[in-house]
Amino acid sequence: MQPIQLAIVVGSVRAGRVGPTVAAWVRGVAAERTTVEVVDVDLADFELPNSLVPCEDSERFTGIIGAADAFVFVTPEYNHGVPGALKTALDTVKYEWRGKPVGFVSYGGLGGGIRATEQLRQITAELHMVSVRDAVSLHRVRKRFDESGRIDDAAAVDALGRLLDQLEWWADAVAGARGRADYPG
Repeated sequence: MQPIQLAIVVGSVRAGRVGPTVAAWVRGVAAERTTVEVVDVDLADFELPNSLVPCEDSERFTGIIGAADAFVFVTPEYNHGVPGALKTALDTVKYEWRGKPVGFVSYGGLGGGIRATEQLRQITAELHMVSVRDAVSLHRVRKRFDESGRIDDAAAVDALGRLLDQLEWWADAVAGARGRADYPG
């Protein structure tokens, strides 16, 4: 089996964000698997217009999304919801999301970002994506990582392993289905 292309999407673009630290942890765990090839997608590296008018960055972003087999969205919760930059990124792409599995690693306050994850489950369902059952929720995220980016949350480590297992299973299942017929959506 060829390794799946797993895109780890950092969903925050704010100054001082912790998303890159969380994404580096996810990348490190995923990269240990011989069945996964990690692709880093930091939304701060793209100027995606809120008007959704196509531009050079939106075309580049769409190409990266189209090439990926599965996704992990690393997202904070802002005001009990999804960051605007992540919602814009989801709206920027249409067909390239379809029929692909997605998992969520969220953070934010004592709730650990779970409201953002629940909203993303609804949004990604509308985009014809398959969200995996297990998710990672990091409560008080800035206290979870040391200066070297190591995490002290055993439950999160366990949950990430299950999330990645499920993503791999779905990516394999979807690849087989795509080989037989185009997605009907």
